[in-house]
Amino acid sequence: MGFVDLHVHSNASDGTFSPSQVVELAKNAGLDAFALTDHDTTAGVPEALEKGRDLNIEVIPGIEVSSSFDGTEIHILGLFVNSDDPVLAAMLEKMRISRDRRNEKMLGNLAADGISFTKEEICGDNPDTIITRAHIAHALVAKGICSGMDQAFKKYLQYGGRYCPQKEHLSPEEVVKTLISNGAFVALAHPFQYKFGDKKTEELIAHMADLGMKGLEVYHSSNNKLESMKLQEMAVRHHLLPTGGSDFHGGNKPDISIGTGRGGLRVSSLLLEDIKRERAKQALS
Repeated sequence: MGFVDLHVHSNASDGTFSPSQVVELAKNAGLDAFALTDHDTTAGVPEALEKGRDLNIEVIPGIEVSSSFDGTEIHILGLFVNSDDPVLAAMLEKMRISRDRRNEKMLGNLAADGISFTKEEICGDNPDTIITRAHIAHALVAKGICSGMDQAFKKYLQYGGRYCPQKEHLSPEEVVKTLISNGAFVALAHPFQYKFGDKKTEELIAHMADLGMKGLEVYHSSNNKLESMKLQEMAVRHHLLPTGGSDFHGGNKPDISIGTGRGGLRVSSLLLEDIKRERAKQALS
């Protein structure tokens, strides 16, 4: 039995390694496959697929799309996305415009207090990256304004705080509908990170399942064993397939390694086989 990692980021969003470098890391980690799931973009997918063919490792084209439930940001994973889909592209362009507006406000608020950055300081070595709070946090640390990423988020980048206005979100309905029409396998990412508590977390999962979601990220670097067990039980109750991944971001989350998370994460390749069977069954129905 082999292992996979179905939640990985590159510098196409807020990771610090290029898509090709991420493929090399996955290969070196001995993974059978991994999914590139950058935030609100599939820009890194073509490069990763090409490198995956070169290194003989399966690269699953994916995405992690931002949405909102009861006023809290949530993340929705799409695995096996068609990155050439114009409907998906239109949704992501709408999200990009909204994100750009929020970033302009955030950087303007910081500049008003004497904290300003060049584009290079924000984007690093990928000028086309999707700019997230992690980019700005990294720039705050690099400039010596904050001692670490955690301090940057807590002091400057709290949602709804002085410097970080709330982001506009698409509804879960629109995101799930778009991903399903794209042919992607849809799963809710890291459910316990939203701090809803068990009851409301299950309400969210039930709502997403009613929308057509087929998967649940049961295994994640942020989970302890009890949380993963609870999510496994919720997946069974709502007829969802378990998925899992490290949420690797390179240097932006230096304690998380691809394939193993914080050391104890191992996602069986059997989970990926179940997902593939589900997709094949849906294609025939």
